[in-house]
Amino acid sequence: MATDAPSAASRIAVVTGASSGIGAATARQLASAGYRVVLTARRKDRIEALAEEINAAGHQATAYALDVTDRAAVDEFATAFRTIGVLVNNAGGALGADPVATGDPDDWRRMYETNVLGTLNLTQALLPKLIASGDGTVVVVSSTAGHGTYEGGGGYVAAKHGAHVLAETLRLEIVGQPVRVIEIAPGMVKTDEFALTRFGGDEEKAAKVYQGVAEPLTADDVADTITWAVTRPAHVNVDLLVLRPRAQASNTKVHRES
Repeated sequence: MATDAPSAASRIAVVTGASSGIGAATARQLASAGYRVVLTARRKDRIEALAEEINAAGHQATAYALDVTDRAAVDEFATAFRTIGVLVNNAGGALGADPVATGDPDDWRRMYETNVLGTLNLTQALLPKLIASGDGTVVVVSSTAGHGTYEGGGGYVAAKHGAHVLAETLRLEIVGQPVRVIEIAPGMVKTDEFALTRFGGDEEKAAKVYQGVAEPLTADDVADTITWAVTRPAHVNVDLLVLRPRAQASNTKVHRES
């Protein structure tokens, strides 16, 4: 994929949730595209190892341990920058698959705090730096869950709908500023941790999510899409891009081979 190198004023890209999955893959691909990536996540050892890998490949990366739900820590993190070019709000995730009637309120709260308030915290703290760059981009990694309900997904759907609405509203509110707001909404993505985390480490339940699906999306597929959207010319805004594997027609319609 041929792209222009990012300008010096906008060459820093902050990626949240960069310790695994989509976040780690996005950090690798943005680094390859010429960005100096700042990796944030709670697991310091993971992001430090990834930063070493990216730097060893001849690119630039820095690791910064950060909990996106800790507003004071986020505000302190933001003071390290005068300008940044890209913020990828990727930190999030799903917990549980219980019906609304029996869902765990603590799971719902944690999903909302990470997927919505975490995105809000980083976006508020870094928006002045994005504007100062003269060519900023906010990416919100939501989900097809934010655009369509399904049984057993109420808490996650609510959280990702919140992330979707945040992106949509922000785009309206800052029109005229030199900042794009991009939402990438992946469908079924098979990573090492997403389903396993959702089902509390139950490997059998996690495996059933992808059972019979020939080719779910990979983290690299989503990262490639994010990088493509970010590296479009500055006047081109990809408002919303929904990404699914060919085998998935909707959240509830999936072709599974016997």
